Amino acid sequence: LVSGPVPLIPRWALGNWWSRFWRYSQAELGRLILDFKAHGVPLGVCIIDMDWHITQTGNACTGWTGYTWNRELFPDPPGFLSFLHSLGLKTALNLHPAEGIHPHEEAYPQMAQAMDIDPETELPVEFDPTNPDFVKPYLEYLHHPLEAQGVDFWWMDWQQGNPTRLPGLNLLWWINHLHFLDLGRDGVKRPFIFSRWGGLGNHRYPIGFSGDTHVTWESLAFQPYFTATAANVGYSWWSHDIGGHMMGFESPELFARWVQFGVFSPILRLHSTANPYHERLPWGYDAETERVARNAMRLRHRLIPYLYTSAWRNTRHGEALVRPLYYQAPDREEAYANPEAYLFGPGLLAAPFTSPASLETGLSRQVVWLPEGDWYGFFDGNYYAGNAWHALYGRLEDIPLFARSGAIIPLGPDLDWGGLENPAELELHIFPGDGDFELYEDDGQTQAYRQGAQVFTRFSQEWTENQAVFHIHPAQGQLDLSPETRRYRLIFVALNRPQTVQVSLDGAPIQAEWRYDDRLHRLVIEKIPLAPTRPLEVRIQAQDTLRRHDAGLVTRLERMLRSFYMETEARRSVAHGLEQLVKQPALLGAASGALTLAQRRALLEVATGCGLHESRVSGETFWVLWNNEERSDFTWLLARERQKVWWDAKRFRGSGEVAPRSLVLRPASDPKDRWVLRAGFGRICEVELSYPVKS
Repeated sequence: LVSGPVPLIPRWALGNWWSRFWRYSQAELGRLILDFKAHGVPLGVCIIDMDWHITQTGNACTGWTGYTWNRELFPDPPGFLSFLHSLGLKTALNLHPAEGIHPHEEAYPQMAQAMDIDPETELPVEFDPTNPDFVKPYLEYLHHPLEAQGVDFWWMDWQQGNPTRLPGLNLLWWINHLHFLDLGRDGVKRPFIFSRWGGLGNHRYPIGFSGDTHVTWESLAFQPYFTATAANVGYSWWSHDIGGHMMGFESPELFARWVQFGVFSPILRLHSTANPYHERLPWGYDAETERVARNAMRLRHRLIPYLYTSAWRNTRHGEALVRPLYYQAPDREEAYANPEAYLFGPGLLAAPFTSPASLETGLSRQVVWLPEGDWYGFFDGNYYAGNAWHALYGRLEDIPLFARSGAIIPLGPDLDWGGLENPAELELHIFPGDGDFELYEDDGQTQAYRQGAQVFTRFSQEWTENQAVFHIHPAQGQLDLSPETRRYRLIFVALNRPQTVQVSLDGAPIQAEWRYDDRLHRLVIEKIPLAPTRPLEVRIQAQDTLRRHDAGLVTRLERMLRSFYMETEARRSVAHGLEQLVKQPALLGAASGALTLAQRRALLEVATGCGLHESRVSGETFWVLWNNEERSDFTWLLARERQKVWWDAKRFRGSGEVAPRSLVLRPASDPKDRWVLRAGFGRICEVELSYPVKS
């Protein structure tokens, strides 16, 4: 980046965060953290919001600014911070420094004297970070003692605009600069702060948060677009208020979808305002929501080896963890018209569900365009062709996530608690195709990596028609940073049944336990102990084709059908024809009376690779039409109305002709017009979009 690289964030920051604007007592917050542990939901960070300090000041200070513990709530601050550290958590205190230092503060006498104010006058010390004479005691008297008690970093919750004496200076940018550098003052600790957006160049002081999100589906749907496009200015480390901060309508489904997005966002931080009817505990809803949210948050900790390597790539190469699709396909209009999908690290593409499930299908719907190449469902191994649109339907537990051909994705162990350190066990998910992945590790929290205290472990694979060769190469760098022996579990995804599997260590064959899963079509080689210096090779041979390019359509359709709200005998009747439906959509006509339009649409979009979708983001509407196989039975019509007079559709685009393979439209070109786009399989299923939307 022209304005400087993104610093490497600490490894622990990639774990789950708990935060809430709530007047917690020391005992209450401690019990809450232990509840997370008891429910098997791991955490890495506990934020203590502003009520940690005195808020009833008895003077002109409103209570938003504070530097003195509220001893009624926190009678033993060092003991509480030590308790959090004993559980492996890091912590930050919330700061609103704008009101300066008033006489109720414990450090007021020192600050007053440092600024040539007689403490007896009880005059407040003005907050002025542009004055070097203020900054030095501000850090030494107000912050360093709290850090000595155990505060790991600071939440700079600045909301007071830009009242600065230096023209052109963004005050929040400057505050972040001062605190970030100060936290790394000893040259050992890796600096890290948590702040609102401080303007261009603030990527040098990670991380940021995006303000007070609303508890709405619309707010959730905006987050992927917002996060990905921030990479355009290098601001890659965002923390959103997962679950939504305020207002809106709480629901278990919305909460679960927020958490799933949080897994595949830069930082997962649960948060809300002080309204007691906002619920952010995974077990605060029902058993199904708890299961889904717990599994998602455990997955987040499993992903840390992948996430931390992505953090290093961000620092080393300027490659943000979350990036827009047009970074890979800048010349394709489809990449700009798919705002809820994004690249996630070097090998994955995510498109979390951001709209509620249909009452008729019982499923959420998402549409994604995959760039050129072969793609595989991360969780099921199903094949998805690139340079194509795909409609995705999922239950509450499902998260649309794709791995590119050749991707190697490392996961840590599935743990009730912890998982923040360099793991002694790694599970590698290996997808068909030539590719590699270089795992990055260091001590996770100091600046020693700048002097070369790093270790890199490369994994690679090469494929031919009937053979795959996978390698774990000897680690390079400071090897004592890696476990003395690491146990590997290798999962080869989307394979036909192999004929032979040979595992070699140091070039010599070894016995290794392996099994092939006929249902999931994957080969699993159980845990292999491996020292970092020893090379491992796996050679997989098939009689014919090794890689499996199966979209699993019938299985997906059956799974969808089970979620539909429909009469049971009709469901069984439709199920009998699913295999033929892929080739003959007209067969659905016989069941049209038993299926709603939404249900027919869902089945046909998945079975045929044809569809129509509307998305809105940042005030712009996109219409997407796709016909991946260029089927002759999928037709379309585009017309417009001006002053209540329809243009002759036959003179316009489409007119019932075969739909193009891919088409992106922006219907808002003229506010005087009303546009209508219709596409489908005739009377069997036809979908219509209009702009502006009909009242």
